Amino acid sequence: MKRGLFVGRFQPYHSGHHNALKNALKEVDEMVIVVGSAKESFQLENPFTSGERIEMTGLALKEDKIFDKCYIVAVDDISEFALWTQRIRAYCPKFDVVYTNNPLVKELFEADHCPVKKLVSNSSEIDSTRIRENIAIGESISGMVPKAVEKFLEKIDARKRILSITQDEVKQ
Repeated sequence: MKRGLFVGRFQPYHSGHHNALKNALKEVDEMVIVVGSAKESFQLENPFTSGERIEMTGLALKEDKIFDKCYIVAVDDISEFALWTQRIRAYCPKFDVVYTNNPLVKELFEADHCPVKKLVSNSSEIDSTRIRENIAIGESISGMVPKAVEKFLEKIDARKRILSITQDEVKQ
């Protein structure tokens, strides 16, 4: 059995992440999805809690019937990059290959002698910053996130939260 690792902040989990995950699952039997920066929330770039990110990711996986092939794990950041891969290994089930397009993640895992493969997504123009901006101004995010994530973001009133955070940032 071959298992991959996919690290992201997922602020929010979007269609680019989801398509890349589905493509990677063609090469491995299971995937460990790491919700990174787990302690970060209620900030402009990190509005959602790790629990919310785990839930929205899980809902998207269930919607596409791939939940049973995945583990979702939240991991905090640490300031010593040289130790970061050991932290990931300590928190996660064993994995054989890392999937990433992040140059730092690639460099750190390669230095730790772990195979790294590029994520392939047909949705490279989708990014979380744009999605958060669309949410804030009341624009549609349909197609930018899986339907289950869109419903979840409506349920938690993501727009209200992002606007509140934005106002707090302006005051400071």
